Amino acid sequence: MSGSRRAWRYVLALVLVALAAGAREARAATVQAPDGASPRVRYGAQRLTDAVAALPSRIIRLAINDPALGREAFRIASQPDGSITITGGDDSGVLYGCLELANRARSAKQLPHEIHFTDKPVMVLRGPCIGMQKTSLLPGRKVYEYPYTPESFPFFYDKQHWAEYLDFLAENRMNTLYLWNGHPFASLVRLEDYPYAVEVPDEVFEKNVEMLRYITAEADKRGIWLVQMFYSLFVSKPFAEKHGIETQLHKSTPLVDDYMRKSIAAFVKEYPNVGLLICLGEALQGAEEQTRHLTESLLPGVKDGMKAAGLTEEPPVVIRAHASDPKVFMPEALKHYRNLYTMAKYNGESLTTWEPRGVRQDVHLTMSRLGSSHVANVHILANLEPFRYGATRFIQKCVAASRDRLGAKGIHLYPLFYWDWPISPDKTQEPLKQWERDWIWFEAWARYSWNPDRNPEAERAYWVDRLAEMYGTTGAAEKIFEAYNDAGECAPRILRRFGITEGNRQTMSLGMTLDQLVDPERYRPFPELWESQSPPGERLQEYVEREWNKQPHEGETPPQIVAEVLEFSRQAVDAIDAAAPHVTKNRDEFARLRNDVHCIRAMTQNYAAKVNAALHVLRYHYSKDPADLEKAESYLDESLQHYRTLASLTRDTYKFANSMQTSQRKIPFVGGVDGKPANYHWTQLVPAYEKELADFSAKVAQIKQGGSLMPDESALKPLPRATITLIGTGDAELYELKPGERVWTDRKYMIESIAPELVGLTGVRFSHEAAKNRQHTPIEFEVSEPVRILIGYFKDPRAMWLKVPDLETDARADERGGVEPLILNAVSITESPAVDVHALSFPAGKHTLDVKGKGSFVVLGVIPKGAKIEKRDAQRKGGS
Repeated sequence: MSGSRRAWRYVLALVLVALAAGAREARAATVQAPDGASPRVRYGAQRLTDAVAALPSRIIRLAINDPALGREAFRIASQPDGSITITGGDDSGVLYGCLELANRARSAKQLPHEIHFTDKPVMVLRGPCIGMQKTSLLPGRKVYEYPYTPESFPFFYDKQHWAEYLDFLAENRMNTLYLWNGHPFASLVRLEDYPYAVEVPDEVFEKNVEMLRYITAEADKRGIWLVQMFYSLFVSKPFAEKHGIETQLHKSTPLVDDYMRKSIAAFVKEYPNVGLLICLGEALQGAEEQTRHLTESLLPGVKDGMKAAGLTEEPPVVIRAHASDPKVFMPEALKHYRNLYTMAKYNGESLTTWEPRGVRQDVHLTMSRLGSSHVANVHILANLEPFRYGATRFIQKCVAASRDRLGAKGIHLYPLFYWDWPISPDKTQEPLKQWERDWIWFEAWARYSWNPDRNPEAERAYWVDRLAEMYGTTGAAEKIFEAYNDAGECAPRILRRFGITEGNRQTMSLGMTLDQLVDPERYRPFPELWESQSPPGERLQEYVEREWNKQPHEGETPPQIVAEVLEFSRQAVDAIDAAAPHVTKNRDEFARLRNDVHCIRAMTQNYAAKVNAALHVLRYHYSKDPADLEKAESYLDESLQHYRTLASLTRDTYKFANSMQTSQRKIPFVGGVDGKPANYHWTQLVPAYEKELADFSAKVAQIKQGGSLMPDESALKPLPRATITLIGTGDAELYELKPGERVWTDRKYMIESIAPELVGLTGVRFSHEAAKNRQHTPIEFEVSEPVRILIGYFKDPRAMWLKVPDLETDARADERGGVEPLILNAVSITESPAVDVHALSFPAGKHTLDVKGKGSFVVLGVIPKGAKIEKRDAQRKGGS
């Protein structure tokens, strides 16, 4: 071919390319934003432009805001000239209108010929949280204490992470994002009066400031309000060490008040667009002290920051009702500050029901009637870990319940694996991002927070379309939709009817021991689980008693729940297996989802069999028929087989079952030992459940030969004594534990009967009256070796008796141990309730025994830390 011909063809090609480009440009739809549009409107315009760039020519105008539409509302309307206008009640409304039209254009691959559509959200606040916290404690730190550093939180410094995640939130019309941390101020602000309080190096501090400002601006551009959460009353570690105080205080001081007020003021000045979420309780104790600190330190700090920043309107402040009483603090707070929101947990720290009731419902309703907007906090999700959850029907009902039963105007959402953000627990070559793995979890809560009143059939069609986008075909999507919804009914039912707690103490997917089902009182069950976070129904013990006495049953019963979860899990497995041949996209993720559904089936079968075993053990207490124990043994063996299946399904697919791996985890076994994770994977617990079956089988054989279930104390020996020396001038004195000895200095009440392992130990007695009224002097003592001090808590709800620290509301309650009882009904004391023995650990040296709370108690001995105590029921009831 000649050179001239090649040149002409080259020129012709260039002309054709130019003509094609011109033609595309001529027919491309265009989005016109008003002059001076805000970053939020410009962001929406860009998202819409990206969606319609390849569509035929059409003009889309973003109109000036119409406040009459309301906050975040929008109207999309066709115009006589063929253009489309998007009008917002505010800039967020324009943004959401752009996203709505963009989604319609992408779905239909064209702009609507005619459209007149108006929409607005039901919930005022809608958004998730990120835990600036870790799965285990940092060395030398306590729970929740995590400075902002690249080592602990690399994602915080990753702008690509934030761009992707914030785009995801905006697409789902979420408008809030919460960062949870114990004491973030020492990572983010410097104080002129307390320069030593900063917890991070200078270069990290500067990076933290840059990143928080960046995240705030990027979030605001997407219509998202960034909120920083903190606990009261925490101070920075350098500040605490400088002044010789604890980092977590149950009572404030003038110095700490000043530090906190100035920390908040500096934060508001430096980050005026970042909100604050205050957790008043947990460390700070007592309604009076919490209210004082809120109204005299925290809220004044916000006002100081407003003045320094030149703000004329009060920034919104959210106050969380946790380990505190909103009926006390909110009326006083509103006298000092008006722009307040309130927040409380939806189903505690799990997901159990769309019928919340009882005292928790009353807490929500009390706050919702105060005149401020109330937020339901979908918190922790301990019973759903670690499996995928996409029961959209369940979620829709929960959002409706938040509004209709609790009076909420907002939803605050935890991710499914909170303590290890942003990584999922799956074992994969490349770590999975939580918001990508659990997209349907986030999207469902966001969708129904916008509008929970959607038609069920239309919702099924919507989710089938979304799942078809994910997995390739409608045939696969229809089955996956059913599998998600059926599997999602199992964990809520299992926990609410059989669990110990709806909180972090329990990792539900790891199972429960037979003893925990048969005798939950030994494990400090949390009554609100079945009194507030469940529909009415019967616990195992109540069901067996009614059944034996031929009394009518009420509400949900254990056999009913067993039958329901077995059917739901069977249907879920059938559906997910039927979907498999039709999956054409994301096959690896489908395989993980399918395995999750099979895991939920095995978990459900394990619980069902063990519950049946427990029912027969409880029945034996009435029947005395060994046949009941033989049936229990058979069911226990069946439960073990299902647990082995669960362990096999998770061995190569999951790193761990729970995202918090500390000693706070108690059920089924302790989750952390000596600061290191323990009992966090199903495979680790198989030997424990095998031993459980072997021990039970041996007991059944013994009983069949004429033995008894009653405790045999003949082989029990007294525990070894440790030497303790009392110091100071308090009213305490030492005494020897034995029948006939007084347990208080100012009462004649004596030991009537005592567990043999406690006989001869050295106890400490003090004034019952002073302890009852919280007027006693803390006990100062010295020990030459690590010890455990045995505390006796009286089993009586009256205020005169000290209450066991509560891990449901105080994460530090178990720092020295002592939350779980070791010997139930250990001693009978004249005219006193039954007593359970707990143990607090202390190293060698000088210490102070200063219990939290008001009420009388007893000290029933001091033993070497390594001494073994058999956990049992000594069956000494209240004294005569």
